[in-house]
Amino acid sequence: MWVPGVAWLSSMMSTMMIVQRFLPSDRIEWLTRTYTRGQVLLSGSRVHYHVHPGVDPERVYMFAQNHVNMLDHCTCYNGTPHFKQGIELAAHFDVPFYGWFMRQRGTIPVFRDAKDGVRKLVDGVKAEVDRGHSILVFPEGTRTRSGRVGKFQSGVFRVAQKLELPIVPTAVTGMFEVMRTGEPFINPGYEVNVYFDEPIETKGTTEAELPDIIERAQAAVTRRVDAYYASRGGYPPLEPTEDEAPEQPQTSRAS
Repeated sequence: MWVPGVAWLSSMMSTMMIVQRFLPSDRIEWLTRTYTRGQVLLSGSRVHYHVHPGVDPERVYMFAQNHVNMLDHCTCYNGTPHFKQGIELAAHFDVPFYGWFMRQRGTIPVFRDAKDGVRKLVDGVKAEVDRGHSILVFPEGTRTRSGRVGKFQSGVFRVAQKLELPIVPTAVTGMFEVMRTGEPFINPGYEVNVYFDEPIETKGTTEAELPDIIERAQAAVTRRVDAYYASRGGYPPLEPTEDEAPEQPQTSRAS
């Protein structure tokens, strides 16, 4: 499974890097969608998208998705017609090939240790939003090793609130079984579902309301993941990492 997947990734990224020398990334959206669709298909997965009617194809959003594995960007990309720009640690831009591609595509760098890191992040997101681009973020900050949804960090939500970006809680189920972080195997044959839930408005909200916005986004994503594992008889028998939520029950009722 790895051989055709890596071959597809390297050939498509090389093609896009060449084309992006002459055209901006939002002008070759068809090529991005071809790549992401093919990458998921080569994992042997069947993906189904469920989009809340409140998600407007014409609006710009921040999509807040649970972080499952290296295919997260590909898994969700074709679910809505929005151009989705990502956020990446600035240090990752130095990774050969992958980092070069991210930089060329316009991925927004995060300068974690810089004094003006937050301002740079806000400026980077604003520049993309002004171009009509939506933003894709993974608020947990790290990939799950247990299947559970980890605690959402506040940084990206502060950016959304500052720029009055509505937030779309985005939950992926089934992909953790396809490829788990730390394991060398790709397991084909799983049904993957991506849920784009009702947008959460940030316009007109105050700093005091930010914790409630974060809680609502995390609850929407967690509800979908909990329901999925409840239907399977419980979460996988793995201990959660220290930055994931240990208090979550082994199973919970779907709401």
